[in-house]
Amino acid sequence: MVYGMQPYGIQSMLKEGHKHLSGLDEAVIKNIDACKQLSTITRTSLGPNGMNKMVINHLDKLFVTNDAATIVNELEVQHPAAKILVLAGKAQQEEIGDGANLTVSFAGELLQNAEELIRMGLHPSEIIIGYTKAINKTVEILDELVEKGSEKMDVRIKEEVIKRMIAAVASKQFGQEDILCSLIADACIQVCPQNPANFNVDNVRVAKLLGGGLHNCTIVQGMVLKTDAVGSIKRVEKAKVAVFAGGVDTSATETKGTVLIHSAEQLENYSKTEEAKVEELIKAVAESGAKVIVSGGSVGEMALHFCERYKLMVLKISSKFELRRFCRTTGAVALLKLGRPCPDDLGHVDSVSVEEIGGVRVTVVRNEEGGNSVSTVVLRGSTDSILDDLERAVDDGVNTYKAMCRDSRIVPGAAATEIELARRLKEFSFKETGLDQYAIAKFAESFEMIPKTLAENAGLNAMEIISSLYAEHASGNIKVGIDLEEGVCKDVSTVNVWDLHVTKFFALKYAADAACTVLRVDQIIMAKPAGGPGKREQPAGMDED
Repeated sequence: MVYGMQPYGIQSMLKEGHKHLSGLDEAVIKNIDACKQLSTITRTSLGPNGMNKMVINHLDKLFVTNDAATIVNELEVQHPAAKILVLAGKAQQEEIGDGANLTVSFAGELLQNAEELIRMGLHPSEIIIGYTKAINKTVEILDELVEKGSEKMDVRIKEEVIKRMIAAVASKQFGQEDILCSLIADACIQVCPQNPANFNVDNVRVAKLLGGGLHNCTIVQGMVLKTDAVGSIKRVEKAKVAVFAGGVDTSATETKGTVLIHSAEQLENYSKTEEAKVEELIKAVAESGAKVIVSGGSVGEMALHFCERYKLMVLKISSKFELRRFCRTTGAVALLKLGRPCPDDLGHVDSVSVEEIGGVRVTVVRNEEGGNSVSTVVLRGSTDSILDDLERAVDDGVNTYKAMCRDSRIVPGAAATEIELARRLKEFSFKETGLDQYAIAKFAESFEMIPKTLAENAGLNAMEIISSLYAEHASGNIKVGIDLEEGVCKDVSTVNVWDLHVTKFFALKYAADAACTVLRVDQIIMAKPAGGPGKREQPAGMDED
């Protein structure tokens, strides 16, 4: 018997097929490299002039977007260190709904600067200490930059809302933000509860219908269902609604039974009793005052026939979530089985009508008088990908509204805040004595990435703009940012570009945390991936399953 070479060292400890990377060069620099690649992808999409990315995911679905959260979600990042950045971006998207791009790009920039420091001979732990000091100082400076008087705000005043929302929407749909913002603000203000802190994002729905253009977009107080009414009655005004979650049909018995029929009369009577039973049920519903029946399941032929006879409008909503929202809009209670509903279980609508929008028949449920809890933004556009992108812009706007309900403080936008942070942190780093002063200085330098990227994406000369921004800020004009349309530096309060304080706060915090997490890693040990036989080569475009 001839044995192969005995494994030694760490190889002997772990199963074969594992990977083990350690040391600065192999682990840290490689991790930083992967994160830099990811932030290079998102960076060109930063700001209003950001480029779109075309991402095709593993199911062959096409995304054309400059929304960083969607991009990093659909990329299916494999590298463990880059995944940390993706998670930071996702956390930002879920917490605030905007600023995911800032998080990922800024974290990448921090790591790139950390790599330079490591090459200069600084130990990662010193960099981490420096970065932690820097982020704490950043948070202090951010609080000082907040616009005076912005902490008190009435979230029902449209101008105030638009002022805070416009930057988030413009970064997704530049040039169309005015139309979109006024739609989103109207929709949000309609469904804003007594206590704005309880604002629920789910109450602003989006209905995407092909055809038309942005100027055809409207807002409906109530819901827009993408289905036609089942029967022949297409319009009902001021009606009561009964909602049946189980479907409107003759119910089969729970137990199985056999019916023995001897003659033709008995067979006739049997089907007649079934008819009578269904009629009795539908009649009971009609007598309760309901004019509209909403079914969560199938609608039987016979049931439909009697609904027509009693002039009831029938809608079918097969999605459970949609049914719940419908109940919220109308104030109805979903009943399990067909029968006479109590007066309390009935909901109320101002009008239910089937309308044709762009060749698609939709049912519009309006509820304008009562305490309205759902409103729908109807988006129109020429292609699916444009509609998807518009929807993302609306989502961002709605999330920004939720964030401003909790904390309405604002800081100057258009890279004014970033340059001021960079300048103040630079000064702070000179006062530090340890080695971490270099890390703080690099952290300050990382902020320059934002004005630089904004300028580059708009095709301007980045160096010129950054130096003139620094000059303005040094002379005390802390609200000077970049006006991308004219390519000059301007006071942001004149062009009304503001960012929410919470958005910046969380984005920078998550970015610094993610960067420190990646820097803390000094070894990567990967076990052999589990799995049966090796994967066969799949034809292009096929899914793994």
